[in-house]
Amino acid sequence: MAREQFSSRLGFLLISAGCAIGLGNVWRFPYITGQYGGAVFVLIYIGFLLLFGLPILTMELAVGRASRKSLGHSFEVLKPGSKWYLNKFWMIPGNYILMAFYSLVTGWMLYYAVLMFSGSFGENIDQAAAGSYFNDLLARPGIQFICAFVLIVGSFAVCAFGLRRGVERINKPMMLLLFLLLVFMALRSFTLPGFKEGISYYLMPNLENMQREGIGTALSAAMGQAFFTLGLGVGSIQIFGSYMNRKYTLGYEAVVITALDTSVAFLAGIVIFPACFSYAVEPGQGPGLIFVTLVSVFSHMEYGAIWGGIFFVFMLFAAVTTLIAVFENIIAICMEVFGISRIKSVVVNCIVVILLGLPCLLGYNVWSDVHPLGGSSTILDTYDFVLSNNILPFGTTCYILFVVLKRGWGFDNYLKEVNTGIGFKIPRAAKWYYRCVLPIVILALFIQGYIGIFG
Repeated sequence: MAREQFSSRLGFLLISAGCAIGLGNVWRFPYITGQYGGAVFVLIYIGFLLLFGLPILTMELAVGRASRKSLGHSFEVLKPGSKWYLNKFWMIPGNYILMAFYSLVTGWMLYYAVLMFSGSFGENIDQAAAGSYFNDLLARPGIQFICAFVLIVGSFAVCAFGLRRGVERINKPMMLLLFLLLVFMALRSFTLPGFKEGISYYLMPNLENMQREGIGTALSAAMGQAFFTLGLGVGSIQIFGSYMNRKYTLGYEAVVITALDTSVAFLAGIVIFPACFSYAVEPGQGPGLIFVTLVSVFSHMEYGAIWGGIFFVFMLFAAVTTLIAVFENIIAICMEVFGISRIKSVVVNCIVVILLGLPCLLGYNVWSDVHPLGGSSTILDTYDFVLSNNILPFGTTCYILFVVLKRGWGFDNYLKEVNTGIGFKIPRAAKWYYRCVLPIVILALFIQGYIGIFG
């Protein structure tokens, strides 16, 4: 049976970008940009993105397009008889770990979109009151389960229809609407009284901030954001490489995907900071920025329930496109490894993801006294640590070594695949950079991640 392919290049680009674009683009990138030096930090981030993120993105796409397989069988196809396939047994679980906690957070977005549109938050609430709403949600496992369950089942149902009739048909318009909502809200920020102050905080070069936080820390933050924003290392991008045609070079396609991903992160800051400065609300960090700070901001706005509802719908779309994309990877892997039908793979994996997410959900209430990483850490923090600080860096290292080593796929085979089509070509001279620099960068990120957690 011939492998399905995207019906259009736009479908491939939007769905691949949807896999990369996620909640971290909105709640992490804007905050660290303001914190670490504004425009200076953005330039450093883009530099790291081009130097480190792009090459690894092309590797994952190349493995997918050359093998026409998911992570489940790609190593066996490209390097038969070798032991490279053993790496999939620790890379594949990364998809399940990601979806276990990501679907829970996506459920929070659904809940907040409903509350915001219904006007349940009221007017002129401060951050303490907004925080109490969020803590109340975390203390209620029932409503969290319902929201996550609806989104998991709905997303798997989309994948059940296949690539073109399901994933592409739903994700493509959802991504287009996501960009329209974001541009609409960014343009609206120009009308806010705090636009100038917010943009100055966000984008004006601020070397004092960078020096205060530490240049080394700022560089590490930029490198980490550039590296992990694309979600590499677990085959979630590779699967869409296996569905694409060979009309364009993978370097060209990777640049477009990266540009779409970065534009969402950039525009999110233009939405967030003018709003915070307009209503004298201190920008938060992480989930607090979305569920506490911005809830307080929208409550002070005229027609705040509408603007807040639109914002959370945008966040919901950003998260759901990632859910559908990674679920498609999980489904394809199981179909190849176990030789089962798409429908059976959908049903089994839907149940598995729901069960794996329960500990994260209960970690905020029933099991709130469980702190796996010490301190006030939660079970969700542990899932994130296992994925972000271990599986992702080791997964990307596996792709790099598979490409550059003679005992792997080999750089010549990679170069032939990545440079097939219209667009710019990666030079052969890049081999030394791929072999010597990229693994060192990933090792540095791995060490920095452990230092950040355990001090």
